Amino acid sequence: MSALENFEKMLAAGRDNALLRYSLGNEYLKAARHAEACAQFEAALAFDPKYSAAWKLLGRARMELGQFAQAAEAYRQGIAVAEARGDVQAAKEMTVFLKRVQKQLGG
Repeated sequence: MSALENFEKMLAAGRDNALLRYSLGNEYLKAARHAEACAQFEAALAFDPKYSAAWKLLGRARMELGQFAQAAEAYRQGIAVAEARGDVQAAKEMTVFLKRVQKQLGG
């Protein structure tokens, strides 16, 4: 059984939480199922809006879908969350990604 199948099975069994949704989103992202990944990261953030890693991968999934404005917004929110939590590395990474998105948006 793949990791994706395992996580889907856990969710179907009612074991719903931020980490499971993040893990599912990550597996969907790896499988290039970007819209499904976005939905899972959004669900993770509904459980825990301060989950900076979920913000980062939500931004990435939206980039893959060509949703550059939405990706930029996810990165902005993620940077604010990461900075508030003292997660310097995540904030730095998302700042780099945000700059890339802004180039896509024309500045």
